[in-house]
Amino acid sequence: MATNLEIDENLLQEALSLCEHSTADRLIEAALREYIQRRKQLKVLELFGMIDYEEDYDYKQQRQTR
Repeated sequence: MATNLEIDENLLQEALSLCEHSTADRLIEAALREYIQRRKQLKVLELFGMIDYEEDYDYKQQRQTR
């Protein structure tokens, strides 16, 4: 999909100098993948502490039954 973007040239050049990607297209695609991955991680972190386990839950026994 062809898309025209106006990206700060200095920002783009700095990013290219810090990565292994040879083209701006690959750099932007990698950046979007990292962005998506990070946002998904943040959503998982929001769930921290929201799951209640029973008092007698034995995770070691659960692992052995698999």
